[in-house]
Amino acid sequence: MRIALVELYVIQMPLKSPFLTHLGAVKDREGIIVKVTNTDGLSGYGEGVAFSTPWYTEETVATSLHMLTDFLIPLLKKHPIEHPEEASHLFSSIRRNNMAKAALETALWDLYSKGDSKSLAKTLGGTRATIASGVVVATDSTAKALQQIEQYLEAGYQRIKVKIHPNQDYSFLAEIRQHYPDLPIIADANSAYSLNDIDRLKALDDFNLLMIEQPLAHDDIIEHALLQKEIRTAICLDESIVTFADARKAIEQGSCKVINIKVGRVGGLYEAKRIHDYCFERGIPVWCGGMIEFGISRAHNIALASLPGFSIPGDISSSNRFWEEDIILPEVIVENGIITVPSSPGIGFSINENRLRERLLSKSIFAF
Repeated sequence: MRIALVELYVIQMPLKSPFLTHLGAVKDREGIIVKVTNTDGLSGYGEGVAFSTPWYTEETVATSLHMLTDFLIPLLKKHPIEHPEEASHLFSSIRRNNMAKAALETALWDLYSKGDSKSLAKTLGGTRATIASGVVVATDSTAKALQQIEQYLEAGYQRIKVKIHPNQDYSFLAEIRQHYPDLPIIADANSAYSLNDIDRLKALDDFNLLMIEQPLAHDDIIEHALLQKEIRTAICLDESIVTFADARKAIEQGSCKVINIKVGRVGGLYEAKRIHDYCFERGIPVWCGGMIEFGISRAHNIALASLPGFSIPGDISSSNRFWEEDIILPEVIVENGIITVPSSPGIGFSINENRLRERLLSKSIFAF
């Protein structure tokens, strides 16, 4: 892990179609690509998945860039590490800013795996050669949702997630169920409800959903426990789980029956694996969430989802779900609802340098 150089690339790409939730629309995706090169000339890649505005968490591309430039990279330079697990402990002196931490930490995991001539999946302890793929439908129209679902099912996706909120829930799900009575469906609320909506949420038990994701406040654990006692449908926590301790407390208090693990949200692969291991030991299903990411983060998600506890298809779709052209080669492909886990060293994908240059907004270089 003798690091010689860290490079930060800020890029932006338009989505093929807008990604809509009640919190807003994402039409263009800005993000940070991290490249870490060691003294032998080997490079590892990570991706900062914060959005341009703080609608999902408090982090943004600008704040992540600030944390990486002024704190995390200098900290790594001052305190060299031998294993990427050490980065999580090193970065713990800085509160939160998990997406900035994960951007650098995941690059270190890729570099370490390449140096060890092992795939990232094997380095993490993955056991699957393939993973099942799910996809998100995010639109403001039932007709558009049904159209998207039909397209995704034809492409082989094994599970559909739909965005709901108080103005688009019961009748919206009823129409989808009428067309697809046996379809595995997750309803993602992105914190659109409160305990005052218990009867409204109980009514959704009618639709035999796989789960309702994050129905209450983004930082809540206590009230979700009260809600879970009142509804049959499993609650899945997303935004509330930003640390291993959050996952432990949520499970102990009965706040959820499922956890969505996002590498960026929890601060990197080390913490994501800790949460996975804890849930796996206790029979709590987990699945890998998506962040409308580019191919590098998608590659890290594939490796993580190869761990044995990821029993539910994750939000890991093909590259062409969002992009006309991704920044990795080959692009991620879903075939019959399945993604093959790469077996070559590191993340198993190379960088599409031409595409990276085309979408580049800025670049910074830090010599060690």
